[in-house]
This record gives sequence, C-alpha cells and structure tokens, in this order.
Amino acid sequence: MAFLPNQNKNGNSGKRPLFGMYWMYILIAACLFGLYYVQDGGQTKSVDWSEFEEAAKAGDFTKIEVVSESGTAVGILNKTGQKRQGMNDDSYQGPDSEKRMKTIIPSSNKIQDKIDAWNEQLAAEGKPEITVKYERGSDFMKLFWAFGPILLFVFLMVYLSRRMSGGAGGNGIFNVGKSKARIFDKDNGTDVTFKDVAGLAEAKVEIKEIVEFLKNPQRYTELGAKIPRGALLVGPPGTGKTLLAKAVAGEAGVPFLSLSGSDFVEMFVGVGAARVRDLFKQAKDKAPCIVFIDEIDAVGRARGKNPNMGSNDERENTLNQMLTEMDGFGSNNGVIILAATNRADMLDKALMRPGRFDRQIYVDLPELSDRVEIFNVHLRNIKINSSLDVEQLARQTQGFSGADIANVCNEAALIAARNNKQAVDWSDFMAAIDRIVGGLEKRSRVITDDEKFAIATHEAGHATISWMTEYGNPLVKVTIVPRGRALGAAWYAPEARQIIPTQALLDTMCGMLAGRAAEELFLGHIGTGASDDLEKTTKLARAMVMMYGMSDKLPNINYNDSTGQDYGFSKPYSEETAKLIDEEVIRIINEQYERAKSILREYAAQHNEIRDLLVKKEVIYNEDVKAILGPRKWKSRTDEIIEINRKEEQNRKAVEAKPAAGNADDDNEPGTPPPFNK
Repeated sequence: MAFLPNQNKNGNSGKRPLFGMYWMYILIAACLFGLYYVQDGGQTKSVDWSEFEEAAKAGDFTKIEVVSESGTAVGILNKTGQKRQGMNDDSYQGPDSEKRMKTIIPSSNKIQDKIDAWNEQLAAEGKPEITVKYERGSDFMKLFWAFGPILLFVFLMVYLSRRMSGGAGGNGIFNVGKSKARIFDKDNGTDVTFKDVAGLAEAKVEIKEIVEFLKNPQRYTELGAKIPRGALLVGPPGTGKTLLAKAVAGEAGVPFLSLSGSDFVEMFVGVGAARVRDLFKQAKDKAPCIVFIDEIDAVGRARGKNPNMGSNDERENTLNQMLTEMDGFGSNNGVIILAATNRADMLDKALMRPGRFDRQIYVDLPELSDRVEIFNVHLRNIKINSSLDVEQLARQTQGFSGADIANVCNEAALIAARNNKQAVDWSDFMAAIDRIVGGLEKRSRVITDDEKFAIATHEAGHATISWMTEYGNPLVKVTIVPRGRALGAAWYAPEARQIIPTQALLDTMCGMLAGRAAEELFLGHIGTGASDDLEKTTKLARAMVMMYGMSDKLPNINYNDSTGQDYGFSKPYSEETAKLIDEEVIRIINEQYERAKSILREYAAQHNEIRDLLVKKEVIYNEDVKAILGPRKWKSRTDEIIEINRKEEQNRKAVEAKPAAGNADDDNEPGTPPPFNK
C-alpha cells in the first residue's frame, strides 16, 4: 500500500494511505477479468468416462491433462474432434480458444496404461499420438475460485458500509446525526490563555467569573445563587469573541466543546435537531463543562420571519430543539453555554431571555488603551525599532479591531522584509495601515497633468475643511497617489466619541462635500471623482432625518427598525412624509455644500498652496497642513480623553496613598448611608 506524507493535527508529518474507492473498482475489474479468462478462456464439455474413451480412440485429442489430486482428465480437442463433438464454433477467438472435454477418471494409477493403449491403436491407424501432461491440483486454488467471488462481494459490502458510517471518524451517513463538536480537555487543550487577550477588561471579568463558577460552584450555591446557564458574546467582527472562548478553553480545568452554528445545518431533515441532542448528551456526560457555539446566528435566527408556505423548516426545528435543551424539563447542571455572534439583532427573542443566555457580554472595538495592549501582544515576536512609539501607533488606528491590528503588525513585518530592513520601523507601520485601509499603491497608472491637478484640488478641499471645522477629524496625511480604487485620499484619525452631537455630523458632511465644492470653485467644472463622497453624504443625511430625529420638520421621529423585524413591502410613513423626508435630506446636503464653498472662498489662498504642494510632493502630512493653515482652533478630543484619564489616575493614586480615615458623618448611625445630597 502506498503512503503520502500528511500533516496531522499536531503539525507533525504523518502518513496517510493512498487507497480509495478507485483502487477498489480496479481490483474488482481485475478479479472479474481473471475469472473470465481462467474459467471461461475456452469451451469445456463435461462427459462421462466411456464417451471420453471413445473420443480418445477416435483420435479426437491432441493432448490430455491429468490432474491426479482431483482425479480428472481434460482432453484438448483437435479440429476433427471439435467437428465430431459439435464444438467447432469459432465465434470466440480469445487468448485461449481451445475446446476441451473433461471427465472423471476411474483410476488415477491406470490412466497411463489406457493412454499407452490408445497411442498404440492410433499409431497402427496412422494417426498422431496423444501427448499426456500430469498436474497436481491445488485445493486452495479450487476453493479460491469457488468462494473467491463471494468473499470479494462480502468484503466490498463491509467496506462500503464502513465508508457510509464514517468508520472511525463518524462523519458518514449513518452518523449524520452525531455532533461535530471538538473536545478540549486536560490532555488536548489549547495554548491560548487570558494573557493572550489584550484589552476587553470588562468582558474578561465576566468570562473569568464563568470559569470560576465551574471550578468553585459551592462559593455561589451556598448563598443560594444559581450558576448562569449561558453567556452571549456580541460585537463587531474581529473584536476577539472567539479568542475569548479559546482563552476559556485554555484556562478552565473542565472539558470544552467547540463548534460552529453551521455545523447543525445539513440537507437531511431532522439532522440539526439530532445533532443538538447529541451535543447536549455529550456535555451532560462530561459535566461540568463549557459548550461554545460560534456564529450562533446561523441557527438561532428569529422564527417566523420567512414562512415557507407550510413546508418543514429545518432551521426552526433545530432552534426549537436548542431552546428545549437549554431550558427544558431536563437538568443541565454543570453545563454552561457560550455563544458568539456579530448579528444579535437577528437572534430569536426566546434564545436571548434569562435562563438560556443569562448574560450578554458586548465586545466592542478597542479604545486607545486597549489598542496599546493589543499592539504589545502582537509585537512580541516582531523585531521592531527601539524608537517605535506604540501609543502613537494606537492613535493612528482609531476604529481598528483586534484582527485589524494583528493584520497591521503582520503587514508591516512583510513590508520591512521586502525592503531588506533589520527591524520594523514607523514608516513600515504607516505603509501597512495605508495598504490595509486604501489598498496597494498604483504608481504605474497613467494620469495626465490636468487630472493630477484636479485630484490635488479635490483632496486639498477635504484637508482645508476638516482643518477649519470644529468637529473635523484630525488630519494625518493627504495623497494623490492612486491606491486601490481611489485616485487620491485624505487620511484622518477619527475621534472616539460616545455621543455624537448634531454639529459633528454636519461638520462631517461638510468635509465630505469639500472635494466637490473645491472642484466647482477652483476648476469651474465638476467631475466623477466625488461619487463615493456623495454616497456617504446622502446616507448620513438620510440617517439624520429618519433615525436620529435631527430634522427641523420631522423632529424626534425614528423610522428605523433596530429589532430586525422588517416592515416588508410597506413603509411606516405616508407618501407625503416620504416627500418631506426627501426635501429635508436635500436641504441638509445643500446647506453643507454651500457652507463648504463659503469656507473655501475664505481660505482660497491656503487651499491653493496645499494643492500646489500636493502636485509637487504627491504626499503631504499633518505638519505640512499645519504650516499653511496654522494650528487648529479646537483641541483634539483624543488629547482631552488622555488628559482626563491621566488626572483620574493621579487622583486614584493620591487616594490610595492617604491613610484610612474615620467616618466623617458622625451624626449618622453606624452602618447607615449618608443622607442624599443633590
């Protein structure tokens, strides 16, 4: 049997057999071919001894083969014998087209005397003598040809049965209802721990408490508390939900069953529900344990949204079985369910209620301090320049998820290696961020001088407006080098805001319309380069009117459905309201467009200076714009947050350093809270 090298789950080079169904087909064909030519290679006629003796005396044989073990004799017929015996059909012309007569000899010891007598008679008649050949028959070969086809058929049926049932793997048709969960335990665990999960301080506290529930349940049950049934991790893609679950598997001293929501989905009816039952059966057998279901929205979507005309909905049956298993009549003591999704609005309400998922842990995009920790984790194995400012790097990646930051670090290392550097420096990280956000530079794209001038005018308009508006995002750099689908781009460091005021949205729209406004003012015509800006502006203006209630004519109204229950083919407003919405959207956009043109007229000289510098250098940075427009009038929100955090940290250290003082509220009784103070 041939073998090919293969990588096993531990990364070691293993061996896997190169033996499949095609080899089985070849083997069957070879056996049938051999049976055909060995047993049916010629035509054999079985006769009794007297008829065989008459044919021999008549000279019909050229040769006689005697098999002493079986007591048989086979005579090879010549042309005359074939004609006399009626076996002269020449339709078969195979490799062995001899015609034979077979008989059982009365005595193996006297057969030679008979043949000698026949030869004497034939010699007297002038006919050719018969040659004789003795063979020892094989009982094994006789048994093989007798029972070989049956054994081969039985072997084939067993082999196909094992293939259909999945053999040792359990993934075949007979095990289709078995759970596909991967099991991690003490012997087969993961090397990911909470130390590898940077940031997410609040989420880690709740996750660690779940692990503590399983390790020391008596601490909670003694006080009458019930261990939570499940926790749902909710957040944008790439924020570390699956990584948190892996850390739980690495930290917990209990079995950990991991699978995806799509593992329950199968083309066969009833398979999903069967797999849910099998999963919880495994979990109960291994309790206490943790079950992790990634992307649970694949099976846990809200029921009844898309009825299939009364047909059987396999996904709903699977969800119903999961609801029953998580909080049914049966006991699931010691089994905690973890699930992750980035589409919580799509989940069924029955799945989200307490008793099933008691806790919903929101895993948000990392803040500045979290991004610093994430960078430090991913920079462990990267050789970086000693002068690299990680905090400044975190400021440049506002809005990046943990997966994005990991990609930035890897891309920066690839760029440094491509340029034959000994360490990864600041420029490599900036190039990596540009590569991820905007795409690869396309310096080979042919751009005329007029197009270059128009692109510079457009991008200079964005830079000027963002610098001169209060809520404009801090500018990082401006480029007119084609990158991805964009001919030019202005890069910003978005401010981290919990609540966005109306003026911030208006300033954002003004900045996005600045490129089109600059084209109209300084070129005298407009082009197609602002299509992306116009799309974003229109969406933002419509959100202000229909979601945020920021319209003068339609205040305090929200037509958005955040529950995911769509309105279908009907709209939640009349045709008159739809017309009013369109009018308000157009009004807001036109006002900000005129505002952008007004600011550009005021700072036309500075805009043109930025444009000329862009045409000359192709890429300019924050310092270049600052030298032309002067310092910004408004302090960066990020700097304000950093200053607030610094003062809070100083106050906390000061409080911890003071000695414990007595109770200042002497008028209050011991153990009573102080009076409420407005």
